[in-house]
Amino acid sequence: MTRATPEGAVLVTLAEREDAEELAGQLLEEGYAPCTVHRDMFAGEDDAEDVDWVIEVRTGPGGAPAAMDEDGLSALAEDYGGFTHVER
Repeated sequence: MTRATPEGAVLVTLAEREDAEELAGQLLEEGYAPCTVHRDMFAGEDDAEDVDWVIEVRTGPGGAPAAMDEDGLSALAEDYGGFTHVER
């Protein structure tokens, strides 16, 4: 796992839309914001059915950059079979 710079957003990538919306709601309740859910087709994917759902998280509880809690967000993503990436 790479260490993040505090300024970056954390992108939580999950396979299922319902899981992304559920986790985004949970993160909002915990004080993360914004928790924007959108579709993302990665380079090389040619089937519109094979897209992932991304939750973009910029700020953590208390106003700290979400990248400061990448480990915690990564653990939550893994619970849903997903992963995180820090956007720099």
